[in-house]
Amino acid sequence: MALKIRLARGGSKKRPYYHVVLADARSPRDGRFLENLGSWNPMLAKDDEKRVQLNAERIKHWIENGAQPTDRVLRFLDEAGVAKREVKNNPEKAKPGKRAQERAAEKAQKVADAAAAAADAAE
Repeated sequence: MALKIRLARGGSKKRPYYHVVLADARSPRDGRFLENLGSWNPMLAKDDEKRVQLNAERIKHWIENGAQPTDRVLRFLDEAGVAKREVKNNPEKAKPGKRAQERAAEKAQKVADAAAAAADAAE
């Protein structure tokens, strides 16, 4: 049985509140879980101490027993000093798309043509 430490959504419409839970990887997001390990309230300010509350002792226990945290939960654990998250870097994602590159090339070509025409007119 693969265990995940993940978020289960609660709260009303447009007022999210999440529980950090230990669940079987096959169970639905808000479905059955084995243990409640904390909470996350994204509506609170980022510097509020009640925004993320974790039971670090139980989380460490479950990670030692093979539970895998999701990426978002791993971010919380890294901030709390419970687990280490490797920083990801994808320089390809930062590049503009194909159409944007084509538009930039067209614009550069027009500027170059205008500069060449101005140089020819000056002579």
